[in-house]
Amino acid sequence: MRQSPAAVVAAVDVGGTRIKASLVDRSYTVVTQTTVATPANIREDIGQVVTSTVRSLLADAPAASLAGVGVVVPGLVDEAGGIGRLSVNLGWRDLPIRDAVAQGVDVPVVLGHDVRAGLLAESRLGAARGHANVLFMPLGTGIAGALMLDGVVIAADGWAGELGHVVIDPDGPVCPCGQRGCLEVLGSASAVERAYAAATGQSASAEEVAHRTEAGDPVAGEVWNAAVAALGRGIVATVTLTGVDRVVVGGGLAQSGEVLLAPLRADVMARLTFQRPPQIVPAALGDRAGSLGAACLVWDAL
Repeated sequence: MRQSPAAVVAAVDVGGTRIKASLVDRSYTVVTQTTVATPANIREDIGQVVTSTVRSLLADAPAASLAGVGVVVPGLVDEAGGIGRLSVNLGWRDLPIRDAVAQGVDVPVVLGHDVRAGLLAESRLGAARGHANVLFMPLGTGIAGALMLDGVVIAADGWAGELGHVVIDPDGPVCPCGQRGCLEVLGSASAVERAYAAATGQSASAEEVAHRTEAGDPVAGEVWNAAVAALGRGIVATVTLTGVDRVVVGGGLAQSGEVLLAPLRADVMARLTFQRPPQIVPAALGDRAGSLGAACLVWDAL
């Protein structure tokens, strides 16, 4: 469908603490954007929250013509059905998000998964551009994953990508999911913070542990290297199973740059035997990957 030069889509990334939203034109240029706090009761009125955010964006761009709305959310997502199947952080189960948003707008609405959408954006506009077999791995309080194989982002009815719950150490810490030794409880930012506090009796952010590792602190270095080793095991398992040849690392932990990426590359290379070595690179789009991915989804649907 041809759109006028002023046509835009509203791209809304609903997170556990923040909603990041943009108006994006057909060339993926951001016309205007906003970030607002996620309401505590968002599951009760997600349609009104999203449409109110969209109206606020349109007020900042009076010349824009809205062509569609893309919404991405965390958890288990039935993209075809437009339903948020489960989000522990946001407190919903089987929530008809697409229909709720569609009641407040007179344009098509598309629902997607935040990390899969982020991978789609990185593949078109960022660090995965030109690559067909990619693991996108945001590292933050938890660990998420999304896969692109032969140029197709894999959804598996919404169940794909739970990399954070791959068991790395069966004798490791208990994970909130009920298993022991999941990657998320060993290699995430929160895992680094817990391990450092247990080793030293001191609280420190994962960012500070990274700084102390870079400065040569032996305890910080031990904690950091343990997290790197867990991430390396998760990446090698994914490479072995899927054949991805590019790993895009995002999220807050990736802000430590080569303090993380250099030892992670070395760890992965040391574990490989016959597998194709992947390139391990930082994400390019930062915390706007999800909303840009939402724009990709809705433009694709128009």
